[in-house]
Amino acid sequence: MKKTTFISTLAFAFIMLLTTNVNAQKFSKLDKSPMDAAAYPTSYEEANKLIKIVYGRPQLKGRDVSTLAKNGEVWRTGANEAAELTLYTDMKLGKTTVKAGTYTFYTIPGDKEWTAIISTDLNVWGSYFYKKSNDVARIKVPVTSGDESLEAFSIAFTKADNGVHMHLGWGKTRVAVPFTK
Repeated sequence: MKKTTFISTLAFAFIMLLTTNVNAQKFSKLDKSPMDAAAYPTSYEEANKLIKIVYGRPQLKGRDVSTLAKNGEVWRTGANEAAELTLYTDMKLGKTTVKAGTYTFYTIPGDKEWTAIISTDLNVWGSYFYKKSNDVARIKVPVTSGDESLEAFSIAFTKADNGVHMHLGWGKTRVAVPFTK
């Protein structure tokens, strides 16, 4: 009787282990616009960051930038959730000082200039719920053209006089957003 109980207990434990494993292995599929992050300083060895942005990276796939990031309309600056900007120190966007903290970073694309917007909105999907009243700072920046076309929307930072520039690139469209200390 003891042997039967032991085997039954062992069989039950094995079945439970398999059942738990099956449920634990339900992973979501790879996102078509994967999430990425850019920060400054860009080196992984540098722990003291000034600024970081987390954003989705949509791809053109034969489409035009202007059909995905429409001129004159508030854009989430990427795909899926709106881009999330973290300032680790107080910085200025234009003439407006923005306190250290986490914000949403929106843009309004245009042919000749884009408007960069820092908003107190958090954890928002797209720009569907954008509220101008939550804007902390705005700046208009010129659009330039790159030599190469970028298939995936990309953000990178470079050092600039008294701050950093956040570079947005997609297709041949290039925009540099200046942040100063």
